[in-house]
Amino acid sequence: MLCSFTMVMGTVSAQNAVRVEPAKHIFGWYRQRSVAPINLTNSTRLQSLIRGGNLYLSAQDVIALTLENNLDIEIQRYTPILTKEVTRRTQGGGGIRSVGVGVAAGPTSVSLTGVSVNASGGSASTGGVSSGGGIVTQLGPVIPSLDPQLSLVTQFGHSTTPQSDTFVTGTTSLITDYRFYQGQYSQYNDFGTYFQFTITDSHYKYNSPYFAIDPFSQGDADFQITQNLLNGFGRPVLGRNIRVSKNNEKVSDLQFKQQVITTVSAVLNLYWDLVSFNADLKARNDELATAKALFEDNQKQVKIGTLAPIEVTRAEAQVYSSEQDLLISQTNLLQQETVLKNALSRNGVASPELAEVHVVPLDTIQVPPQDDIKPIDQLVQDALSKRIEIAQDKINIDSNQINLKAIRNGLKPTLQLFAELTNNGLAGGPNYLAPGTAAPPYLVGGTGTVFEQILRRNYPNYSAGVSLNIPLRNRAAQSDYVTSALEERQAELSLQKAVNQVRVDVQNALIGLRQARVRYDSAVKARILQQQTLDADRKKYTLGASTVFQVVQDQQTLASAQSTEEQSLANYSHARIAFDQALGTTLEVNHISIDEALSGRVQRPSDLPTTLPPSAQEQKQ
Repeated sequence: MLCSFTMVMGTVSAQNAVRVEPAKHIFGWYRQRSVAPINLTNSTRLQSLIRGGNLYLSAQDVIALTLENNLDIEIQRYTPILTKEVTRRTQGGGGIRSVGVGVAAGPTSVSLTGVSVNASGGSASTGGVSSGGGIVTQLGPVIPSLDPQLSLVTQFGHSTTPQSDTFVTGTTSLITDYRFYQGQYSQYNDFGTYFQFTITDSHYKYNSPYFAIDPFSQGDADFQITQNLLNGFGRPVLGRNIRVSKNNEKVSDLQFKQQVITTVSAVLNLYWDLVSFNADLKARNDELATAKALFEDNQKQVKIGTLAPIEVTRAEAQVYSSEQDLLISQTNLLQQETVLKNALSRNGVASPELAEVHVVPLDTIQVPPQDDIKPIDQLVQDALSKRIEIAQDKINIDSNQINLKAIRNGLKPTLQLFAELTNNGLAGGPNYLAPGTAAPPYLVGGTGTVFEQILRRNYPNYSAGVSLNIPLRNRAAQSDYVTSALEERQAELSLQKAVNQVRVDVQNALIGLRQARVRYDSAVKARILQQQTLDADRKKYTLGASTVFQVVQDQQTLASAQSTEEQSLANYSHARIAFDQALGTTLEVNHISIDEALSGRVQRPSDLPTTLPPSAQEQKQ
């Protein structure tokens, strides 16, 4: 076996991960963050499996290519990143956005005649984070912005004001020059507390002789705090969106996992159907070869007079009928190859490397002598612990309960405790317009003197109070609470419904698996018996004891029996895949790492038979 280690390393280096660049410095807080462009380049694994115009695939290669190149999985890779960005938004006080897309059902085979595919669970969540995934609710007390705010104000001015009374200002026209500076820091926290700290520095100059100091500086440091005591109090209320968004992150991870399970199961169904179509094509070729041989033999016998001419017509009609069956089988196979190649490529069958190649499956469907099945009760318990929709429903119920507590808080009146502390300062120089006026010595100085007075708290102001706001009747809040409580009851019932459905899914999947085995065993016996019948009638025909019509009919029946056997094999593979889905063990059974699926980089190499021709990469080397 040939292990392509270099191919795997090429896959790692070529694959571009879905990523968003973080802000690296303070200026990055105010710039758009870089989002990597989409990647439409297939992994090098795909090219390495093409040999001599054929794409050789094992079941494990199909899984690896699906994880690396399938677009349904690639689209779903964005959902966990999107929900993390929503969490970042809620940490700043923003609401929960509806993001993500639903789980795609995956590709289906061209024809599933005789094949019954069991669903992976009637209650399986196929919605995005906004519909069946996470919770998006904006009810309850308003959540303020939790990001701190810094405000800087600078103002310069000049004014000339005519005076009607010179007794106050000592001039008929009061001229004022001023400069104003203010810095303010404010922040809400998720406990319901608002802080605000403000520093102000002002500089004034007047043309009045009546000011003891002129020009002068005036400043203050002001600290305010407001605390909600009822409505809007506490982290369970104002931090609810953060907690719910983190729950939605868990849901998005589960949703990605569900997409991997759904897509891998669908593509494996495509692969095993392709195996079945190849076997059916071989049976139809054998049918046509037998029909042609009988037609030629009948022509010879008619020439020598040992057979009626009508038998040649019958044999020729059978040749045309067999050619039609062969054509249908060939077109089904080609269409199935197209569907499978599209599922394994980022740019579909438009890829030059896939446009003309034929898919050659290396594996065959294997039916074990017997299915090792646990007791039904144990199967159900295992499924309940592993099925994704059960975990999603439980997380969503927890999110509903988080929101319900906050909505209940909205029933309370608004009670706020507030306090303010201000320290003032004033300093300047002697008024040059009043030389005989002496300035108070404790006010003589500049900006430094102002801030010294503020720090010494020479001129403090205090205030505190309580504000109570009581809504009368409060109908909106009451309605929101009851509505949300009823929705929670619905969610609890939906969880029970999902639990019940899991039991049904497991039992149906088990029945389907047993049914598929019985059908396969019956199909094998029917094919063996029909082969024996054909062999016996051929011997009779050579001895003249049977007719060509009977031999042709036997060959048709054998071809149908072989087709039925292949369909039963495909039916068993589908039933087995559906059984794994019902139990929630698809990833374990197929040895799939969710980390590899999330990164789109599968480390395990491909094992190809050494008898295959070299790949294009190996030819270049």
